[in-house]
Amino acid sequence: MSPSIWQLLLVVIVVFVIFGAGKLPKVMGDLGKGVRNLKEGLKGDDEETKELASEKIEEKKGKKK
Repeated sequence: MSPSIWQLLLVVIVVFVIFGAGKLPKVMGDLGKGVRNLKEGLKGDDEETKELASEKIEEKKGKKK
């Protein structure tokens, strides 16, 4: 069930009322930074997982010799 245009419009109006037009750019900037940090954190987890997997493979090769 996707939101209709009226529901989205209502959310936008409520955000304007709560934060006001002056604070809205700062709030959106902070939200963007949060999303960017989340993406970097998820990417970092993937790199750490790959490193751990490669270390385990090398350990197994060392034990077989």
